[in-house]
Amino acid sequence: MIKISIEEFAKKYKKSNPDENLKDVTSRLKDALKRKKEGATCNVCGAPIWAIGSAVGGFDGCFTCITGEHDDSEDYEVF
Repeated sequence: MIKISIEEFAKKYKKSNPDENLKDVTSRLKDALKRKKEGATCNVCGAPIWAIGSAVGGFDGCFTCITGEHDDSEDYEVF
């Protein structure tokens, strides 16, 4: 995964999703990252959650369960 700050990702996400509220997106990202750091696991398979996907997708999930893909080398994760 490619590391990105919460603020930088939120701006990119807002640009692609203009109807989203930047403060809400930032808050969801912070909450998801906190859950990840506290050991939250995917609701489907039990792997560590993908904070970005969990914040955007609305449930705690890992990259594979959220996207259906295995290669996360070109995708972002907040830190």
